[in-house]
Amino acid sequence: MGSPWKGFVEFTLPTSPPAAFISADLSSTSPIGLSLSPYGRSCFPVPIPLLDMERVHSEPPLARNTAPSTSAVAIPRSFSVSHKKHKRTPLYQRSMSFDPGMLHNNGHTAFANGTAAGIRETGVVEKLLTSYGFIQCSERQARLFFHCSQYNGNLQELKIGDDVEFEVSSDRRTGKPIAVKLLKIKPEVLPEERISGQEVFYLTYTPDDIEGNMHLDTGDKVSFYMETNKHTGAVSAHNIVLVKKKQMRCQGVVCATKEAFGFIERADVVKEIFFHYSEFKGDLEALQAGDDVEFTIKERNGKEVATDVRLLAQGTVIFEDISIEQFEGTVVKVIPKVPTKNQVRNLRDNDPLPGRICARISFTDKELLFGEKDTKSKVTLLEGDHVQFNISTDRRDKLERATNIDILPDTFHFTKESREMGVIAAMRDGFGFIKCVDRDARMFFHFSEVLEEGQLHISDEVEFTVVPDMLSAQRNHAVRIKKLPKGTVSFHTQSEQRFVGVVEKEATAAITNNKSASPSKAKEKEAEEGVISYEDCGVKLTVSYHVKDLEGATQPQAGDKVEFSINEVKRTGQQSAVTIKILNRTVNTKRLLGYIATLKDNFGFIETANHDQEIFFHYSELCGDLENLELGDTVEYTLSKGKGNKVSAEKVTKDVGETVMLGKVVRPLRSVDPSQTEYQGLIELLEEDGTKCQNYSFGIVGMANKADCLQKGEMVKFQLCTVAQTGQKMACNVVPQRKALVECVKDQFGFITYEVGESKKLFFHVKEVHDGLELQTGDEVEFSVILNQRTGKCSACNVRRVSEGPKPVATPRPDRLVNRLKSITLDDASAPRLVIVRQPRGPDNSKGFNMERKTRQPGVID
Repeated sequence: MGSPWKGFVEFTLPTSPPAAFISADLSSTSPIGLSLSPYGRSCFPVPIPLLDMERVHSEPPLARNTAPSTSAVAIPRSFSVSHKKHKRTPLYQRSMSFDPGMLHNNGHTAFANGTAAGIRETGVVEKLLTSYGFIQCSERQARLFFHCSQYNGNLQELKIGDDVEFEVSSDRRTGKPIAVKLLKIKPEVLPEERISGQEVFYLTYTPDDIEGNMHLDTGDKVSFYMETNKHTGAVSAHNIVLVKKKQMRCQGVVCATKEAFGFIERADVVKEIFFHYSEFKGDLEALQAGDDVEFTIKERNGKEVATDVRLLAQGTVIFEDISIEQFEGTVVKVIPKVPTKNQVRNLRDNDPLPGRICARISFTDKELLFGEKDTKSKVTLLEGDHVQFNISTDRRDKLERATNIDILPDTFHFTKESREMGVIAAMRDGFGFIKCVDRDARMFFHFSEVLEEGQLHISDEVEFTVVPDMLSAQRNHAVRIKKLPKGTVSFHTQSEQRFVGVVEKEATAAITNNKSASPSKAKEKEAEEGVISYEDCGVKLTVSYHVKDLEGATQPQAGDKVEFSINEVKRTGQQSAVTIKILNRTVNTKRLLGYIATLKDNFGFIETANHDQEIFFHYSELCGDLENLELGDTVEYTLSKGKGNKVSAEKVTKDVGETVMLGKVVRPLRSVDPSQTEYQGLIELLEEDGTKCQNYSFGIVGMANKADCLQKGEMVKFQLCTVAQTGQKMACNVVPQRKALVECVKDQFGFITYEVGESKKLFFHVKEVHDGLELQTGDEVEFSVILNQRTGKCSACNVRRVSEGPKPVATPRPDRLVNRLKSITLDDASAPRLVIVRQPRGPDNSKGFNMERKTRQPGVID
């Protein structure tokens, strides 16, 4: 039969708080205590007998047999050891009840409501200003105002955190409770006697003894009944009821920050808790959303708030466990897209995980939730998408959801969406536009809708899905963009069959005036379409064509027979002729004669026989080997009109005379001698015996090297060609015959033995020598001659050494010098004296000679 305990235990507070205790409340029908003290283990091993204990017998409300104990509730017996009699101190200084709510008030007793007159309460100074402050009550959750005039003592000694004793009164003006008659509590003076130990009793209990199937933690405050086993005499606790949970430190992540407060997502339950910035212990400037923190939960105004918030190391708080294994599934419900912010807020509040994925996991079909943040990218998901994902399990409520969701490449085989193709036409910061194959308007897209991680560029070919814009029902935009290989997208189809027809109307290209100041007025004449008539299966048809669709530079004329293919635009179905090739012409094809004036990479210009203009021609119109074509070559060609009604040459063939003649320049070109009035130069033909014959004119196109300047009197080799229009014979392929010997070389210049005009020598500078060679007297060179217009003198340029001249041979000493050296002696005063004016230096810039000097006998030659 169990018997409840009823009594009050006092003890003198030891140096260290008791390891465990239980208290009995005299006003309660059941004892109240703690399952285990939060202060730590007892450090006093010496057992001491109890000083005083009163036991009252009464019938318990519930009698039950006790089971074997699996846990224990501690019942400490407080005591103190003293052999001296000393004056009894007030209760608040020396003793306290074993109610944990009174552990931090130095043993003061007072009514919690503070309504009784003269009842003293205790508290801690929380805030102290110049003339007033605030006190945090120790016995209850209250914060009281006080005026400094109510403090009994030296106000300079009062500080924040000091323990004070006060009475509760009400403000006459507002009626709110305030603290009056403040008195600072002096620190407790421990007795001189040493406390050697403490005896503790434990009550056992089992999980069946706990009411309401509650979970008890160390430090929880509980109420219970005690019973004694009549067979064994063991005392145990039963009918245990949780009174108050121990204040524990919680963890979480800052999820939102405002101007003066914020919210923390708790790690123990799926809930957010409020905190004020004044409760944050640390650098407030460094606090931001996503930081891991720990805090203590307190109740204020009936709501839970976080206090004593402190930062934790990043990554300390973990809400969920993500599976390593990846799963595949199908999207059965997508996250709805709503246009307004209010609807978005309401949707998230009602269902933060609106998406659904159906997957088969461990041979069981499951439907998993997901939200906006669970996708790897911001690409739009559609119902039926085949996706890959991980499973996240929340540690707080064990909720499973899909995360790291990624669209699989084969998803378009499962969805019923209509895919379109196009080409990237423009790109800006974060968005761009696509030129569609099947639509006239360009389609807007955002970079977040690109499936691949690679970067898109202008003219890239893509595939996409068109969905209506949620902000405007009249507009569409492209989503789920996938890059395609080059050549996949085509805006038109071209027939494989080739058709033959006749040009009925010539096409003209647009003519623009580049000198116009306004770009809008630059186009003087727009391009016009041409018309080709042809027959298909016995039906006579016509088709339009443009100048840009011609093959080659030749433009067909009316009546020309052409071959072409038909191109059809996919978007509109419009047909036109492309890859047009001229089969034959009906116009007069008169052959003309000209000279190659310019050769470029893939085109050139022909100077007419009258030397009055140049005609463009493309290398595709050349009949023959391009490698054999050189500047000045005589060619035959036919005139035709190309794009933009420009005249060009076609069917160009080389036609050069074979006889090479020798001549002398009697008149240079006007570019060489601007003083003359004639444009053309004149060459006098010389026979083999040197007699002078007929003169032939030549132009710049007749020279083999256009960079060379033929001077009057120079010998040349040339060929003759006939001008078709006039029948005049002219010199062509003119090559100067210049080879001469170097006469002398000075420091930076030299002279060549070559007669130009009245001068017998030709000046040259060493910078004009090819390859930087050092010429010597007698070297044979080739060169070009230029005329200085300011001085009227000629000089050589482009000097190239052909062969080296004979090397100089050292001549022996004359006999007279040798005979004189033999007759000279060292004592001959009349002998010539040598004076050293410069010390010798060797090739390596060293003084003297490397070889050892030998003593030489006078008059003896080695």
